[in-house]
Amino acid sequence: MDLTILYRGPLASCDYDCPYCPFAKRRDSPAQLRADRAALERFTAWAAERTDDRLSVLITPWGEGLTRSWYRRALTDLSHLPHVARVAIQTNLSCRTDWLKSADPAKVALWCTYHPGQTPYDRFLTKCRELGAAGIRFSVGIVGFPDHLDQARRLRADLPEHVYLWVNAAEGRTYSDPEAADWTSVDPLFPYSRHPHRSAGLPCRTGESVISVDGEGTVRRCHFVPAELGNLYDGSYRAALKPRACPLTTCDCHIGYVHLETLPLYDVFAGGVLERIPAAR
Repeated sequence: MDLTILYRGPLASCDYDCPYCPFAKRRDSPAQLRADRAALERFTAWAAERTDDRLSVLITPWGEGLTRSWYRRALTDLSHLPHVARVAIQTNLSCRTDWLKSADPAKVALWCTYHPGQTPYDRFLTKCRELGAAGIRFSVGIVGFPDHLDQARRLRADLPEHVYLWVNAAEGRTYSDPEAADWTSVDPLFPYSRHPHRSAGLPCRTGESVISVDGEGTVRRCHFVPAELGNLYDGSYRAALKPRACPLTTCDCHIGYVHLETLPLYDVFAGGVLERIPAAR
């Protein structure tokens, strides 16, 4: 079985205080951190045993995972498993990058977000250059607020041409055509993010070849549909995997709508769906 897993454990702490994020500067207690570590280690052990499956894993923590040693170790270990095709994580790139020397660069990838005002621009750019020098696959992105536009343009100019710079539409924001044109000049794929996608009743790969897993092992079709399909660790989810239509009215998050069969994004991001890297890069 080819299976893509979106893993999100209980970690909810972050070292940034972005005003648009509910997890800004949130601190997990030592007990919460121990629980998160145990959950991720359990998941990694499960993945190591699934040698009859071909797995792709995207870790999508609420907080920042790579400042925690167990996330760095999990990505490293998963990258060396023969039956894991890709392992990626969403990150603000505030961590050091030398740990990636122990990972398989053919398997590991980073989905990096630049948050203006949270880290010096030159520090972030230097880390991007370190990733490039190490041969690590990565994309870079930014949230499309008006006061981020100049920084996005600067970043696009300073990053190598082959590094994809994506732009996420700010939640709840409506973009005029001129505003959308500005962002599209930075990210040609911004039109996919500009508006929520109608999804009700439309076929989606989630729940069939893509699943969401939480720290308890509860399996759902995606992060945005609460209905449970079973549990990862007792195998009960497998009988529930089947083609199914989306029950929601719209889907407005890339990690959700990228899996809609009515959109061409599996072709657009062929070979880089998890790390959000278009096929041409």
